[in-house]
Amino acid sequence: MTTRARIYIAAVLATGLVVMVQALATWRPENLVRLGLYVAITLVASGMKLRLPGVTGTISLHFLFLLIGVVNRTLPEVLIAGAGATLVQCFWNAMKRPTAIQVAFNVCATAVAVGATDFVYHAASLQDPSLWAVRLGASSGVFFFANTAPVALVIGLTEQRSPAAIWRECYFWCFPYYLVGATLAASFGFLSRSMGELTALLCLPVVYIVFRAYGLYLEKLESEKDHAKEMASLHLRTIEALALAIDAKDHATNGHLHRVQVYAIELGREMGLPKSDLEALRAAALLHDIGKLAVPEHIISKPGKLTFEEFEKMKVHPEVGAEILERVKFPYPVVPIVRSHHEKWDGTGYPNGLKGEEIPLAARILATVDCLDALASERQYRRALPLTEALQVVISESGKSYDPAVVELLARRMNELEAKVQGAAPIFATEPIQAETQQDRSEPSTPGENAEQASVPAGGRQQDFLTSIAAARQEAQAIYELAQNLGNSLSLKETMSVMAGRLKRMVPYDGMAVYVLRGKVLLPEYVSGEDAKVFSSLTIPMGQGLSGWVAENRKPILNGNPSVEPGYLNDPKVFSILNSALAVPLETAEGVLGVLALYKSGRDSFSKDHLRVLMAVSSKISGAVENAIKYKEAESSATTDYLTGLPNARSLFVHLDQEMTRVGASNAGLAVLVCDIDGFKQVNDLYGHLAGNQVLSQVAARFRAMCRDTDYVARMGGDEFVVVAPGLSTEAAIKKILALDQATAAAGVEACGCKFIGLSVGAAFFPADGQNAEELLAEADRRMYRAKQTRKKLRAEGASAESIVPSMARHAIH
Repeated sequence: MTTRARIYIAAVLATGLVVMVQALATWRPENLVRLGLYVAITLVASGMKLRLPGVTGTISLHFLFLLIGVVNRTLPEVLIAGAGATLVQCFWNAMKRPTAIQVAFNVCATAVAVGATDFVYHAASLQDPSLWAVRLGASSGVFFFANTAPVALVIGLTEQRSPAAIWRECYFWCFPYYLVGATLAASFGFLSRSMGELTALLCLPVVYIVFRAYGLYLEKLESEKDHAKEMASLHLRTIEALALAIDAKDHATNGHLHRVQVYAIELGREMGLPKSDLEALRAAALLHDIGKLAVPEHIISKPGKLTFEEFEKMKVHPEVGAEILERVKFPYPVVPIVRSHHEKWDGTGYPNGLKGEEIPLAARILATVDCLDALASERQYRRALPLTEALQVVISESGKSYDPAVVELLARRMNELEAKVQGAAPIFATEPIQAETQQDRSEPSTPGENAEQASVPAGGRQQDFLTSIAAARQEAQAIYELAQNLGNSLSLKETMSVMAGRLKRMVPYDGMAVYVLRGKVLLPEYVSGEDAKVFSSLTIPMGQGLSGWVAENRKPILNGNPSVEPGYLNDPKVFSILNSALAVPLETAEGVLGVLALYKSGRDSFSKDHLRVLMAVSSKISGAVENAIKYKEAESSATTDYLTGLPNARSLFVHLDQEMTRVGASNAGLAVLVCDIDGFKQVNDLYGHLAGNQVLSQVAARFRAMCRDTDYVARMGGDEFVVVAPGLSTEAAIKKILALDQATAAAGVEACGCKFIGLSVGAAFFPADGQNAEELLAEADRRMYRAKQTRKKLRAEGASAESIVPSMARHAIH
């Protein structure tokens, strides 16, 4: 109990005692029978009590008889009846036994109310018969206020709520009943004087009817309030469930939302946010990132820094989230908080560039808390920081990104808030259910016996819904990253190494082998993990052994016996220690390319989910392996790029050496243009590698068509091209660069409809910029990267496309 509450209770006790002592000191009872009857009726009436909605107190019918007593009896008699009625109300059918101080407070508060009412009713200024209505109304008003305000005040002080709000919400609506009670008291007094008190008692059934009607009204009111609370709770739980489902795409647990919500609500409460804004902040803490549904998954989950274009796409999520939530029509201002939670104190935020107090306070609180939690949580692009270090980062942004007042309060209360987060239950908690285990099965008698059959690993557990959602997102991201990385290199060894690392995150294994079909046998092209030496020595005839069966039948095998593979070694003593195999065929348009086999030491270690994932990526792996093999085969002998038909890098160096010898003898100039396609990675990411190949083919065709007969166009590799142009002047080089950029953009539109690719070019001139091929290409390459940076800088500064390319071209030759 607070000090203020103690002082207030002591004041009420003292005042009540004074009123009772003064009244009873000079009292001389006249008719004890009538007094006893009056007290008995009042006590019975006090047992007819109604529980008030929203508070812990009750109201009973005895207030009517106290008003009757003020009108018809002496003050001491009314005080006795009031004290007795208060005691009955405290102990009769009480849900919780009151303490001694509570009983004393209620008795004294009733004495103060009765004394104040008696004082007003017998005031000399109201004794004029013409003022009887005013006298009665004033008395009932004083009694109502003196009887309810002290209770509301003590509840507010002890429960730390607003006394005015409690009185207004829980008592004020009782006032009409006090007026009705005053009218009944006057009527009872009139009947008592006219017909006698016993006759007046016939009015009691009417009083009981009023009591019952009032009770039914309160029950209905309480029922409606309970229903409203239940609907509000259902609404909030629905929001929480949806928010957790969305958040689980990025987080395996709901700790992120839990911390943000607890921190935000506590800070908002301390900073004086009104109740409606606190409710809005509670919902916004859960739903502020709902707009990320409009952001591509590969941007959200990107492990590195976002590009300018990717960040521009990310910046749409506050507006999209606000538009989504506008349709919900919340009864409190959630939308402005969600729309503004990425605004910054100095005005550099988005989407509207609000500054300082233009940003809603709740949005400033949410932005600060969300940043702290993001820094302290694991992300794809960085490790989590300790909470104290995360706080220092937030403090460093005080006055720039975040409201200084919010940051100061967060720093002061962080330890307390974090303890509250750790001690409170999560928003939603779901216990995982123990899964049934499967009995061990006997070894298959043939390699294909377990084809496309799964077994649940022993001791497995079913996932809760949050983990399932997160796992689905992580699986999609892992498949995306695998497909993306497989296209980054044409080196067979590098491709296989990348695949092995990425694949192990999705399908855990102890050993892996990629067998490639060479004629009628499978030969290991890449082997890693356990028993690598054993599997790397295999030669597996088509149709024999586990992998041979998979290749011939073009069907996968789940939990097959790996030991049948090493049996094809000419040493019968060599067998694998691995006990489970998951093998899938690698197929291309031309037929079976080979087999991908994963091995584990445990029995029945692979599940149907593992098979599904492997089948999902097998086509991508097949394409990458096929490309790598073909590149490896062509690299050693071919002089022409297999995809574009252009000369390759080896041919380029030979031709460039010849051209420098020729033009050197004739003193003619020679220009070398190194070209790099901007945005080509996005083409592969968005449209796939086949579309990327089409872009490269289109670019090569257009370059070849627009160049002179004396020019030489070659593909260095990847998305880099080189143009060797004898006798090309500086001015002509600029024009050619502009034409090459336009040709590249047109190739992107024609190949896959993409409009974002361009060309960065660097030019070097012989003999001014180099005396041999290596020097010329190095200088041109340096200028090309400088031109690329110029393009990025101009784009970031908002320059128009018409001005970017000429400026880039000028940087390409100097």
